[in-house]
Amino acid sequence: MYVALIVIVCIIAVLLTLAVLIQNSKGGGLSGEFGGAGASQMFGVQKTTDLLEQITWGLAAAMGVLVLVSHLIVGTPTGINQTDSPNMDKAASKTLPAPANTPIPAKPAPVLPKK
Repeated sequence: MYVALIVIVCIIAVLLTLAVLIQNSKGGGLSGEFGGAGASQMFGVQKTTDLLEQITWGLAAAMGVLVLVSHLIVGTPTGINQTDSPNMDKAASKTLPAPANTPIPAKPAPVLPKK
């Protein structure tokens, strides 16, 4: 289920990118790029711009909703240890070797005389 949501979000991201790139900042948009005068006669420049703007807002809203839904599906880990790493589990289960028994010197190190 989570993988399907990620795939859908990726598809929406690509479509959103295309919808934004198709739009012309001067208002020509899709009608000016594909078809010239014929497209503007059929759809009209204003209608094409409105449609692309609605598609852009719809895709952005869909992506936001899907991201929030995926967060609800996955959830957040609870407890003190919020990481789920096999390496951390292995490190926690290992014990360190005992330190070697080193004899403590019987008398302290000599002090240098003051000059």
